[in-house]
Order: sequence, then structure tokens, then C-alpha cells
Amino acid sequence: MKQLLILSGKGGTGKTTVASAFVRLSAAKAYADCDVDAPNLHLVIKHKKNPYISDYYGMKKAEIDINNCIECGLCIANCRFGAISKNYTINIYECEGCGVCEYICPSSAITMKDFKAGDLMLYNDDAVFSTAELKMGSGNSGKLVSEVKKQLRENTKADFAVIDGSPGIGCPVISSISGANMVLIVAEPSVSGVSDMVRIIETARTFKTKIAVCINKYDINEEMCDIIKQYCKNNSIELTGKIPFDIKAVEAINNGVTIVDIDCAAKQAVQEVYNNTIKILNNQE
Repeated sequence: MKQLLILSGKGGTGKTTVASAFVRLSAAKAYADCDVDAPNLHLVIKHKKNPYISDYYGMKKAEIDINNCIECGLCIANCRFGAISKNYTINIYECEGCGVCEYICPSSAITMKDFKAGDLMLYNDDAVFSTAELKMGSGNSGKLVSEVKKQLRENTKADFAVIDGSPGIGCPVISSISGANMVLIVAEPSVSGVSDMVRIIETARTFKTKIAVCINKYDINEEMCDIIKQYCKNNSIELTGKIPFDIKAVEAINNGVTIVDIDCAAKQAVQEVYNNTIKILNNQE
């Protein structure tokens, strides 16, 4: 299954807007939202059936059996994260699951317990859509992204999938890139947008994955748009097109539909971006 991954260096560039448009334009039978901290692709791509939800367990958390605790203070003194209070209770948001407290407890009052860190969700009707949502304060986002992609692969025979990744260059992004055939980076023509675009390009290059760039809201800053174009030219990165700022596109997303579900300037532009992106993807060896 070919995986087209859509990323951005920062939030707010329009990554999910482009990803949802690609799902529509390709009539994709398989797609995923790997932005597990704040998934929102489901808000614009509706499904007839409710998702199948399964528990996701990340790292274990410490639990103290107060009946066996002798209040020696060793766990408090040796917890590097300050997760254990003076009355010998565990703050689950501070506990990193390292297991030191369990190891040093002389009365075996501490055990590492499975802890639900989020929900895996699978929609399966006209298409298969895999996504997840991490609970507040939980870690292992990269591992959860791997589970989202695994869930997609195991429940479809489609030969093509659109993957909406996370912004930035953290663990969920790394997991998203793994196995992707191509990365399309949605860039924003702003100082921070260009800086973060460069960072995600450098990250993706370490995976030897084909990279292309499109510019969203290009007309809000023509000077920065030219800088993006020059960067792509200097670094042999293909530019698949540019999408204008379009108030109708904003209204579409706010109304829970994609920009290709309405007639607007952004629709025509993203169609060109899609055509060029698919051409690059299919021309790979």
C-alpha cells in the first residue's frame, strides 16, 4: 500500500485542510489521522457508522498498596520526577513509568500497572479510517501513531492511503514518516512557517523519503512565498503548487466540509497540487 503522508512544520498551516481535500479527490478507501494529540480529520470526513474503539495502553504507572507500605521514604527520595507525595500516593501525570520505586521498595508495596493512555478508533464503512486520541498528559505518542498505521494496514486491502500527520518534528512525526512512500509538506509563507518547513524537511530527509512542498495561503506574503520557492529550487525539492487564502475555504472547514466540496478558488488550486503530487508519487521507482 502506497502511503502519501501530509506534514507541516507548524500548526495552522492548513495541513488537515489539504489532507481532507486529497481524501476526497482520490476517493481514498484508506486513510488515517496520525495527529493523535489533536485529531480532527473526522470533523470534515464524515462516516455513516460509529467507530470501533479500543483501549490503548502506553507506559505502565506505579501504584502503591498502602496496606503493605511501611512509609520508609525510599520511593519518595529516589523518584526523579517527584511523582510520589508525602502521603504515599502517585500523581499519574508526573509518573514516567521508570519502575525505580518498585525496584527499591523493601516491602514490595509498589507495582507497575497498565495505564490507559488513549483510544484507538477505526471507522469501517465505505472506506477504512484509522485514528486515535491520546489522553491528557500521556506519553508514547509515537507508539500510538505506529498503532494507528498498523490498524489501517490490517483492515484494508487498498493500494493507496492518505495519512494526515502531526505538525512539528517530534515522536509522532517520526512514526508517521516511517513506511511512507512520499511526504508532502504544507508550507506557510511566514517567518516561522519557513523556519519550521526547513526543520521538517531536514527531518524527513533522514528517512530517504521522497519530499515535495506545496504553499498554502501563498498570497498573504508574496516575499516569503518567493523564499520558499527558492529554497525548494536550491535543494532540488519539487513544488507541487500554491493555494490562495480563501475565505470560502475557511467557511467550508468551519461548516465541517472539505474545500473541494464547495466551489471556491482554493478548490481549483488544491486540485492542481493533488494532480502534481500523485504524478510524483506514481513516478517513483
